[in-house]
Amino acid sequence: MMLSSQVEGGRLPWSGLLALSCAAFTAVLTELLPAGLLPAMAPPLGVAESRIGFLVTAYAAASFAGAVPLTAALRGLPRRPVLCGALLGFAAGDALVAVSSSYPLTVAARLLAGATGGLLWAMLAGYAARMVPAERRGRAIAVVLGGITLALALGVPAGTALAGAVGWRAAFATLAVLAVLLVGWVRLRVPAFPGEPPHARVPLVRVAALPGIRPVLSVTLFLLLGHQVMYTYVAPFAAHAGYGRTGVLLGVFGTATVAGIWLTGVLVDRYPRRTLLGALALVAAVLVVLGLGARAHGLLLGAVALWGTAFGGAPTLIQTALVDASGPAAADAATSLQTTVYNAGIAAGSLTGGLALDAAGAGALPWTALPPVLLALATVAAGRRHAFPDRWAAAAAPETNALAGPVTVAVACPAGDHGTRRSADGTGR
Repeated sequence: MMLSSQVEGGRLPWSGLLALSCAAFTAVLTELLPAGLLPAMAPPLGVAESRIGFLVTAYAAASFAGAVPLTAALRGLPRRPVLCGALLGFAAGDALVAVSSSYPLTVAARLLAGATGGLLWAMLAGYAARMVPAERRGRAIAVVLGGITLALALGVPAGTALAGAVGWRAAFATLAVLAVLLVGWVRLRVPAFPGEPPHARVPLVRVAALPGIRPVLSVTLFLLLGHQVMYTYVAPFAAHAGYGRTGVLLGVFGTATVAGIWLTGVLVDRYPRRTLLGALALVAAVLVVLGLGARAHGLLLGAVALWGTAFGGAPTLIQTALVDASGPAAADAATSLQTTVYNAGIAAGSLTGGLALDAAGAGALPWTALPPVLLALATVAAGRRHAFPDRWAAAAAPETNALAGPVTVAVACPAGDHGTRRSADGTGR
């Protein structure tokens, strides 16, 4: 039986979506765990702590470089085996780090994990979108991307604590085992979707040229750039404000992101444009408050909580807008472009923040972060027609690929139902 990728029925497929959310959790934890283990990892690998920090850079660089070519090369393959392959790439990379005593081998393992991470991020939102009806798409993506929030709020601190208790090698080995277990979960509970047939495989250049894609990518770049200016250097900014407990600030931010993604899940399918405009305006307001009043510690903590709430939901809103602009059939290709832009924003924000810190001190960080956030806000405000509509276009119309018309997706057929075809508009043709 052939069914539209818009799965019928009102209930979310929670088990499959949570499997994808755990994949996101594993990816973020794999990427960021070395940052909390610099003193522990440096002596066994015979390098300075700064070189351990480069393990995070190596992961991000491989994700940046690998997302587009790997996604393009594998677009024709069935989606679930590709997803499982990406998870096995994490397992192999983390296992290699766990046993390696060679810094070059450890870097190679991080490059492997980063490349498969870029492929995974290119798949997750589109996969979630194909698992639910169009009117539930935003909520499904929010569930999946909630794995990012949980990894930042709970996973990284817990992983660092685990490494302190049983050793950093055991922590990476645990991540490898988790990735293997996820493969089994995905095979049992995540539906199988086919790859793109050759005649429907749209070049990435044409995907990038779709109305709405470039504004969404621009907002991704601007927001991540501004966010990373502050987030990367929150410790020196806290010291500048006379608040020595950086861990408390990060805990407040991480906890608030959980509230932000929950609130976004409630609003994203009904008020996507207003919710995103509100989130970006709130981030901008927080930066002004941090620039003017961070030395009032109650105001500092409140501003960081609002920052976390606003930023926690923004990735879901932006990625849902990307899927809406591309159509689920081209979502993997579009998201591979976004993965590249996302990592570029992280790198550019960290670099820009470092330059501002060196040149003008920590007090300049909020004012450095504010202009790109305002650019993101202005881009959303100007993008009502194609990129950031009041309501998702796909929720009001039969599902189409913006480039190729109605989408037909294969799923397993129940016993006794053979060879029937249904197009996306529900007719048998």
